[in-house]
Amino acid sequence: MHITTIVGALLLATQSAPAPDRLPQALISTAYGPIVMELDHRRAPVTACNFMRYASAGLYTDGRFFRSVSGPIHVVQAATRQGSDDPGLGPIPLERTRDTGLSHVAGVVSMARDGPDTATSSFFIVTHDSPSLDFGGGRNPDGQGFGAFGRVIEGMALLHHFQGFPTVAEHIQPTVAILSVIMLDPVPAACANPSAGA
Repeated sequence: MHITTIVGALLLATQSAPAPDRLPQALISTAYGPIVMELDHRRAPVTACNFMRYASAGLYTDGRFFRSVSGPIHVVQAATRQGSDDPGLGPIPLERTRDTGLSHVAGVVSMARDGPDTATSSFFIVTHDSPSLDFGGGRNPDGQGFGAFGRVIEGMALLHHFQGFPTVAEHIQPTVAILSVIMLDPVPAACANPSAGA
């Protein structure tokens, strides 16, 4: 099925208002097919709302899945068209998994960072359980972990496919184009609060 047909079907399916208890969803369109994520603004409001701001502004259009790591963590990382060091809309506070209750299990979406409170636009998707990315894990010397904020609900097979691509120093060769990232549901009113992701 052609990508535009898939995207059209997904958009038609989501035209009605989402159920009140359903988390908002976003669609990543790639050159290989779609990935649908749900964004947990209830447990990780700062991080989820931050991602929704980038998506709503079209800042992931022409971005890339550019990095793949297959041990000891298992992730595929994406960035805006400006790259993983894009300062974008500015850094956000780190929402630790200790506080959100979210864990870096397969399918979880999380924000890339250097030190705590430095995440901006680059995000990654966990392809196999990677607990060292959680608070208290050993992935970073600071032990603070990464800010998980959602999960993939469609398209995990694509991410496993990307992880099979050749890499040079963890960089996918060639990178995978992100055609767009759009919200399938309205951005929650809570995200309009400047403290949610400021």
